[in-house]
Parts: sequence; structure tokens; C-alpha cells
Amino acid sequence: MAEEKNCQGCNQSHRCQEVYEHLSQTEGPGVAFKAVIAFLLPILVFIGCLAVFEVILAEVTNSKGVQTAVGFLLALIVSGVCLLIVKAINRGLIKNK
Repeated sequence: MAEEKNCQGCNQSHRCQEVYEHLSQTEGPGVAFKAVIAFLLPILVFIGCLAVFEVILAEVTNSKGVQTAVGFLLALIVSGVCLLIVKAINRGLIKNK
């Protein structure tokens, strides 16, 4: 609604409408897969690593605090490495296109 008020007094409002119409008709590559990889993969890796490291660390130490802290840090490191790998692959794919 605020945008309509701004356009009412503008002498170029018809031009804006043409630009928006043109932009709405353009087609580009889908971003759904990239969005899933960028947002969901690191979360899934983190959760999976956290679960695996908790099981492994339960056999190594009896202290729940140490298990939680070390498991969290290791899962965070693995997730960070996963992000770096995804970025490297993405940059490699962009350069090859």
C-alpha cells in the first residue's frame, strides 16, 4: 500500500510497471536445490555428527559435560568443513560453466 502512494505522484510509474513486468517474465536457473544444499545440508551434517560423536564419546569418557562439549565442538568443526567443501564445489562449478 505504501508503494502505491509513492507511485501516484511519480511521473515514471508506468516505467516501473514495465520493468517489474519484464523481470517477472525472465527465466533463470532454479535455486531450490542450491538452497537446500546451502541451508539444510549443514544442519543435517551437524545433527548427524553430534549424534555419532555422543555415541563415540560415551565409550571414551563417563563425564556427560565433557561428552557434550567435545561432541558439540567436533560436530561444529565437521559442519564447517562441510560448508567449505560445498563452497569449493560451487565455485568450481561456476568457473567451469
